Amino acid sequence: MSEISMLKKLVITSCIVSALFGTATANARSLDEIMKSKTLVVGVNPNLPPLGVYDDKNQISGFDATVAKKIADSMGVKLELVAVGSNDRVPFIMSDKIDAVMGGMTRNDDRMKVVDFTDPVNTEVLGILTTDKKPYKKWQDLNDPSVKLVQVRGTTPIKYIQDNIPKAQLLILDNYPDAVRTIAQGRADALIDVLDFMLDYTKKYPTKWHVVDDPIEVDYDCIAVSKGNTALREKLNTEIAVLHKSGFIASSWKKWFGHAMLHDPTASPTKY
Repeated sequence: MSEISMLKKLVITSCIVSALFGTATANARSLDEIMKSKTLVVGVNPNLPPLGVYDDKNQISGFDATVAKKIADSMGVKLELVAVGSNDRVPFIMSDKIDAVMGGMTRNDDRMKVVDFTDPVNTEVLGILTTDKKPYKKWQDLNDPSVKLVQVRGTTPIKYIQDNIPKAQLLILDNYPDAVRTIAQGRADALIDVLDFMLDYTKKYPTKWHVVDDPIEVDYDCIAVSKGNTALREKLNTEIAVLHKSGFIASSWKKWFGHAMLHDPTASPTKY
């Protein structure tokens, strides 16, 4: 998948080790303490555009900041945003430097051992980008010598393709704009990646693009809070549900990403 998603997955283990074996941890602020302080402190990664970016005033902006601001406003508190890197997210929660964290926080079993997650805010879809001229219905359709896939050097879908779609031809380029242009020019048939971050590149070409309906993988991004901070998690869940129902999250996603979310985050599996 993309460098963004690849980095996110690679750092999970190091984040958990840092959180469990780092220096002293503090007690997380309770919901009551947050409300009394009139400030909600949320970590956002400003280097995951358009989830998080720095604006022209060097302030943290983006989709995550927009959602966090709406939640804080609804709670009647001020929002304080803290810049966090991928490696900082879990340790900052464990050390009470922040009350909650966003920044592509995919919910998974390993992270759930050390932090608690809200209901999903958004999804990330690992899928297939192609054109309406191609007949593909599922990833297995790509496993054919006549299919030419294009991928970006160093990304994890390369191994996925080698392991699962070995019959397809594979063209490896240095960046995503070139990869998307190659499909538009007919020199490749499809790209496998986290498509939420890919579709902006397609706007430069008149090609009739198509995202294969059957995704390879869907990740659910949530807000993480300190383990056992149940009242805060439940309050955030209430606010997230309202923002989904009102359409605020969907419209904010479209504003920042330029297209609708590819998978419904409220369709999350119930096992969590």
